[in-house]
This record gives sequence, C-alpha cells and structure tokens, in this order.
Amino acid sequence: MKAHIPTEARFAIELAARLLTGPKKRRYAAEITNTFLDGSARKAEREFGWSRDMVFTGQRELSTGIECIDGYSFRGNKPTEEKCQELEKDIHDLIDPKSQVDPQFKNGFRYTRITAKAVRQALIEIKGYKDEELPTENTIGNILNRLGYCLKRVQKTKPKKKTQETDQIFENVHAVNEAADRGEKTLRISVDTKAKVNIGPFSRGGKSREKETPEGQDHDTEPDAKLVPVGIFVPSSDQLTITFGTSVETSDFIVDCLDSWWNENQGLYSEIKELVINLDCGPHVQSHRTQFIKRIVQFSDKTELSIHLAYYPPYHSKYNPIEHCWGGLERHWNVALLDTVDKAIEWAKTMTWNGVYTVVNLADKTYKHGVSVAKSTMEYFESRLKRSSSLPKWDRHPSLPPKSS
Repeated sequence: MKAHIPTEARFAIELAARLLTGPKKRRYAAEITNTFLDGSARKAEREFGWSRDMVFTGQRELSTGIECIDGYSFRGNKPTEEKCQELEKDIHDLIDPKSQVDPQFKNGFRYTRITAKAVRQALIEIKGYKDEELPTENTIGNILNRLGYCLKRVQKTKPKKKTQETDQIFENVHAVNEAADRGEKTLRISVDTKAKVNIGPFSRGGKSREKETPEGQDHDTEPDAKLVPVGIFVPSSDQLTITFGTSVETSDFIVDCLDSWWNENQGLYSEIKELVINLDCGPHVQSHRTQFIKRIVQFSDKTELSIHLAYYPPYHSKYNPIEHCWGGLERHWNVALLDTVDKAIEWAKTMTWNGVYTVVNLADKTYKHGVSVAKSTMEYFESRLKRSSSLPKWDRHPSLPPKSS
C-alpha cells in the first residue's frame, strides 16, 4: 500500500537525501522511514528507491547511537604499486639518479630516455623479475606517471651566470618599481623586443581542432619576410601594445615605437609626469648605446616627461614583465601557419592578456644598423643624465632640463 506523502514533501525528501552522504544519509533515511513509513525498509525502497540495507543500517545506528565507519578506501582494485610495494621501490632504484643503491649516480637511465618499455626490461634484467610477474608496458607507463616520472619539458630557469651586482640590481629595480606603482603621477611600463618572426608556410608546433589538418612545408626554407616585434606593456592595466617592424631591430625603431605609443595613449595618462621604463640588457637598449640614450633624451624633451630607466640584471631578462607576454603570444598563434604579414598581424590582434585585447601596429619604415653618436655630441646628452651613484649602468634618469645655449 502506497504511503500518503504529498508530492511537494516527497520531492523535498528525495532532494535532501541526494545531498547527503554516508552516515548522515543513513540516519536521515531511517528518520523518514520511522516517521512516515511505519519503520518499514521495504516501503522506503518502494517509495524512494533507497536500499533496504542502507535503511536497516541507519535504523540500527539510530537506535544504538553507534555510527558505522564506511571503508571506502578499502574497496575496489588497488594500483599495482600499492599491491606490490617492492615494485615501486625497485622502479625508484632504477630511475632515481640519487638512489642509495647507486651512490656514484651510474644507473642505467643516466644517458638514455626513461620509457615504460625500457623500465620493464630493466626490471627483468637487473632486478630479476620474470616477464609474467610484471604488468603490461601500458600499466608500467601509468605507474611511472603516478610516481612522478611523467613527461616534462626542460625548463629554462637557470640563468647563464650571476654577476657581482646581480642582487643589488634586483633590489634597486624592485624598489623603483614599487615606488612607481605607488606614485599617482608615475607610470611604469615594460619594453622589450621578441625574436624575429619568420613569415612563411612553417609549422609552429601547435595543435588546433580543425577538420582538415593544416599543411606546412616539410622543412624550413628561406622565409618570405621577417617581422621584428617591439612590445610595450603596462603592468597596472595589463595593456599590451605590439609594433611589428619590417626592417631591422635598432635603437631608433624601439624609441619610435615608444614615441608612437605615447602619442596614442597620452590622453589616458594626462596626470603622468614620470615614466619608469623596465628594460633588460638587450644590445639596442643598453645604457651605453649612444643612439638609444640620445633618442631617449629627445623623447623626454618632446613629451616633457621625466624618464627613469630601470634595468634588470644581465642574464635575467625573463624577470622583465613583458617577457611573459611573449610566451602568451607564441602559445596563441602556434596553431597557425603565418604565411603572410597580414595573417600574423590579425592573429596578434586576437590575443588577450588577462582579458585585455592587444593593440597591434605595423611599421614599414626602413632602419639602418650601426647608427651611433659622435663623442663630442654625446657629451651633451651625457650631461643630461642623472646616474645612480652605486649602479650607474643600471639606473639612469634622462630627465634633467636642457641646458640653455
């Protein structure tokens, strides 16, 4: 006989039961069964689809006050390395270069790739396992993944070398950046160039969900064109501007990009009086590059901005904020065949950084390598610089007013 439970109440009971688990669900089912179904577990099964065993257990817990412990962790098939812990130890001994079994670090995988097939064979040849005792090659691969021996790329994290001034330079640039970010009339930007982009039907190693597989050349040939990217990144707003040049990378090109960027954005920064520029030690923006210093001083005069050049240490350019943006751009367009300049530009325009679309420009002006400033002329521009007393090469202010003639 069906119990007289209103439809609304039935829905609420079923919903509450679905939201509960373990002993709470058992106790709840037992309370409902005792209250509305005369304590009949069979009726609870018919009315709500609950397991009779669950209801019986809940009623016993309710009457005795003793809560049963669920042994979920003891159920199901265990991973092979848990069932045979000696296998896990033997795999570590074979692979780990710091294994106590091999104090001289001369294990069998020191100069070869670690693969599931090779590990399985080594377990047989070195550890004495029989073929039928070991799981399949696929299972060995899964075990290696669970033990942390999964596929990893070599990370470019170790700087080439560290100079005596590295720590001091880092302290300086961090202090300058913090002060700039706090200042209401100071704006901090990060400027850098990216490796030249080859234009042509070249595979870039990415993957996409296209129905037809894009086809690139089976080997790289001379590119149809090369683009020189210069980026200007504003950390406070995540605004990224990329200018692609069709000529060569020079100090003039970089400062022209900076000048163009300011012309386009000065309306947004009408209150700004000082520009802090984070740079690395690239050859065209180094503090002793005469043409760069000349152009920066001229840019300061033109914009009436106080310019502060804050350099990151040598061999540590990856800490310059814009470096992360270059990685984002490469991941964004590595699925495309950049076989025309227009295609590269359009792909760059669809890139976002923290949700902000990138501003992309194309500069077709021709530049010349090797432009420098004569020593006699450079004396004037040097006189316009205010250098850090402790780090003259890494912290400069081309901000002093021009001398009266």
